[in-house]
Amino acid sequence: MKPIVDVAKSAGISLDEIDLYGRFKAKVHLSLLDRLADRPNGKLVLVTGITPTTKGEGKTTVSIGLSQSLRSLGHNVIACLREPSLGPVFGMKGGATGGGKSRIHPHTDINLHFNGDFHAITSAHNLLSAVIDNHIHHGNKLGLDPRRITWRRAIDMNDRALTNIVTGLGGPRRGVPRESGFDITPASEIMAILCLSRDLHDLKRRLGQIVVGRTFSGESVAAADLNCHNAMALLLRDAIMPNLVQNDDGGPVIVHGGPFANIAHGCSSILGTRMGLKLADYTVTEAGFGADLGAEKFLDIKCRAGGFAPSLAVIVATVRALKRHGGVRASALEAENVNAVAAGLINLQKHVENMTAFKLKAVVAVNRFETDTDDEIHAILDYCRGASIPAAVTSVFSRGAEGGLELAETVVDAIPSAEPEYCPLYGLDLPARRKIEEIATAIYGAREVVFAPGVRGAIRRFRSAGYGDLPICVAKTQYSLSDNPRAIGRPEGFTITVREARLSAGAGFIVALTGDMLTMPGLPEVPSAEGMMLHSDGTVTGLL
Repeated sequence: MKPIVDVAKSAGISLDEIDLYGRFKAKVHLSLLDRLADRPNGKLVLVTGITPTTKGEGKTTVSIGLSQSLRSLGHNVIACLREPSLGPVFGMKGGATGGGKSRIHPHTDINLHFNGDFHAITSAHNLLSAVIDNHIHHGNKLGLDPRRITWRRAIDMNDRALTNIVTGLGGPRRGVPRESGFDITPASEIMAILCLSRDLHDLKRRLGQIVVGRTFSGESVAAADLNCHNAMALLLRDAIMPNLVQNDDGGPVIVHGGPFANIAHGCSSILGTRMGLKLADYTVTEAGFGADLGAEKFLDIKCRAGGFAPSLAVIVATVRALKRHGGVRASALEAENVNAVAAGLINLQKHVENMTAFKLKAVVAVNRFETDTDDEIHAILDYCRGASIPAAVTSVFSRGAEGGLELAETVVDAIPSAEPEYCPLYGLDLPARRKIEEIATAIYGAREVVFAPGVRGAIRRFRSAGYGDLPICVAKTQYSLSDNPRAIGRPEGFTITVREARLSAGAGFIVALTGDMLTMPGLPEVPSAEGMMLHSDGTVTGLL
């Protein structure tokens, strides 16, 4: 690894604009954006994917590799990525720093506590939780109805036992008993606020607008009413600064924020992306899971809040995922099956269509694995050629920058010279119910949306309180275009069921929970944590 001061210098960041967190990590001051305010933005490349398998399809690895390859071609490039959550790291997916010869470093630090951002977000979230219960305990001057408090607690770990809890037990000195629960930190509204804030002032404004519940008379109560938002901002003073690290070739990478894309909005911070756009000719960023989840939220939520637009979308596809969508069992994905690949291409087709719905051109990146055969790869390329979709095979995991040169050249050639034509999927003036239906029918391919009892009433309350013009963040399974994780390929004629609607007034969106999605996931039968080891010399193994 290069010293981070050298990485900063190569990116055009001065030493007085960073705070060092050891030799290989740094925080970047927001004053950088003031200095570069008059510099025109570079091109923004969004990396998304098809509907993944449970092991993931290497989207982060491809994002890192693409930035390496563009840099090796002589372009000024910065990658902007999300921070890993400890939940997946110790759960099923493992780390989120890329892999092979396309990783970001120091990957162990990044996968564990990094520069403390997740801890700060968790602390700010739980400070508000504590203030709410303390307010009720000491007389409840605001008249908060304990049965209508919507603000829960947060922890950055998969712990299903904390999904629903009862607090305040133990007598009068221990508080007022009420039902509550925990969400995982990537699903916290504080995480979304950090990622969508444009500066410190915007951060404090958004924190103050968090709605924590309702009074006995039905009025909304916000964090500002509890005089808590300024203290929460103090806890986020350092966390709001984007983090600077490097890839395998010493190229600069900005890693900041980590909301999940299945239960949150799935994009890294606006501040980090704006820094990348000002510093580089090409900024490569990724949005979580498939184009139906992270990419839709990137385009309908993040781009609106950030005031920028991507020039191109890269859709990562793999042979194994296409075979899964072609009907192959998960246990048989490594065996050659060209017919299944061809059958699964309907999933890729839908994700390409999803990007064109935003007037965004798409390039397909075929992320090659060792078990893929030439015939399987050619089946994908032949389809893309016949559909006039630019496509390239990438092997950045095994070959680093060299393995992504074809993709990098394809991306540069495909980016339009004019300003992006991107437009959001829906207008903000549409009723929330109509926005949900538009996402479900146009992006997922649903026939209709069914709203569980109470959801329509909640949406009407949000509109009456002045929140009718907010975008929608749908919580949905990542394993299917539908809300049924077992519905592979390109499901048709299905119904999406919205079972709950939550207001995230500070973040600036309404969350629609579909199917069985939980904002506190659980660990698998054999968690990744069981294979990890800290050795006597301080080295770590098993943290993939």
